[in-house]
Amino acid sequence: MIVGKKSRLSRILKGQNNYFILPIDHGLTLGPISHLANVKGFINSLPPQIISAVVAHKGVAESISPFLISKDISLILHLSGSTNLSTDPSSKNLMSSVEYAIKLNADAVSVHINLGAKDEPKMLKDFGLISEECERWGMPLLAMMYCRGEKIQNEYDVQAISHATRIAWELGADIVKVNYTGSIYSFKEVVKAVDIPVVIAGGPKANSDNAVLSMVKESIQAGGRGVAFGRNVFEHSEPNLISRRIATILNHSSLLELQEAVS
Repeated sequence: MIVGKKSRLSRILKGQNNYFILPIDHGLTLGPISHLANVKGFINSLPPQIISAVVAHKGVAESISPFLISKDISLILHLSGSTNLSTDPSSKNLMSSVEYAIKLNADAVSVHINLGAKDEPKMLKDFGLISEECERWGMPLLAMMYCRGEKIQNEYDVQAISHATRIAWELGADIVKVNYTGSIYSFKEVVKAVDIPVVIAGGPKANSDNAVLSMVKESIQAGGRGVAFGRNVFEHSEPNLISRRIATILNHSSLLELQEAVS
């Protein structure tokens, strides 16, 4: 692995066991979100040295940069985007570049792929080109892989998610984000399909903290390497508290420690 990429991945992981990634890129897709109306205030409220990295688009990333530095949180610049006002919101287009990520002092970039969507070939082509740029510049790449097209009957299907995970590895991603399949047994199938870290998406705000924490625990027991949770953190009534509870699970490796962390 290129020295620059290895160094940046190390800065993201921060000596912890697993990745705790916090996407806050929802505003481009959905518009103003009340919980992210004051993004600077939200970032400032997070506990220091717990969140591995924040995923953001370039305008927000530049605005919150000083707060990320003060909290020792890495920046992952999100390169993909679409809006729910589009005739095809599932079609993700490139909005920025690896070179611009370097200018923003980002430690990684991310791309979003919706497999099965009408524009899947274009998204995969963009993915491949960004992957080559990342290799050229020594920039880590996070691939957000979702199964959301017309042919997809169940976006949590283990075979579909395993395929999505494998695509990310085949095309050069360093970390892949996918949906949790719902059980330790099925998620083990996803994890063993690749030789890169697999982190789980959080999805919509869960009904309870226990549901969130159990999902984290089970994914780690299956061999997952962390989470990329947005709404289950920034829509929580106490983001600082839920962040600490998630981090406790992520940074305990034994089964007994995991059970104690959730209870």
